[in-house]
Amino acid sequence: MTRNIAPINNTENHPLSKYYQFQSRIYDMTRWSFLFGRRQLIRTLPIPKKKSISILEIGCGTGKNLVQLAKKYPHAEITGIDLSEEMLQICRKKITPYQGRISTIKGAFGEVTFRENFDLIVFSYCLTMVNPGWDRLIDQAKSTLKTGGVMAVVDFHDTAVSGFEHHMAGHHVRMDGHLLNVLPKKFRQHEQQIAKAYFGAWRWFMFIGYKKP
Repeated sequence: MTRNIAPINNTENHPLSKYYQFQSRIYDMTRWSFLFGRRQLIRTLPIPKKKSISILEIGCGTGKNLVQLAKKYPHAEITGIDLSEEMLQICRKKITPYQGRISTIKGAFGEVTFRENFDLIVFSYCLTMVNPGWDRLIDQAKSTLKTGGVMAVVDFHDTAVSGFEHHMAGHHVRMDGHLLNVLPKKFRQHEQQIAKAYFGAWRWFMFIGYKKP
């Protein structure tokens, strides 16, 4: 399995780590109602199911995507990294049936060194919460991908409802379409979709692209 080889910095004082100390208790009960497109992203991945690959999910949270990735790719070596110990505690219970195939790391992506690059990197409702620094995470992910590797992102896109935008900002989420201004420039696009949620109250997007040579 791919493992980190650098010390993991203390992350307890990171704003997102503090945020999820409580949110971890209600995350799985509530997020299904507005984190759309996660299963669709995994279904749409262009990598053949029987291929032996290495996968990294950044901001793996409670492990929903890790389990789905393990089911789709039974020969994959999968790593999840997250800042929140509370979220990872829930995650570790979910991935118990996949011990030996899925590993987790507590830490901040960019402060952890990996022995090798990955075939697939997944961001699921993570990048819009990293403000500032989302652009550095994209660049770091690109450098952590193998040439020809796949970058897969599903996240909030934008909203025309100022009250909702303000509400989400209170939950560390930026919603002004900034990610799709950058991702197609960094990766060769395979799939891109923007979809409405709750009759257009906001929009979410999915992007899948290849690392350019």
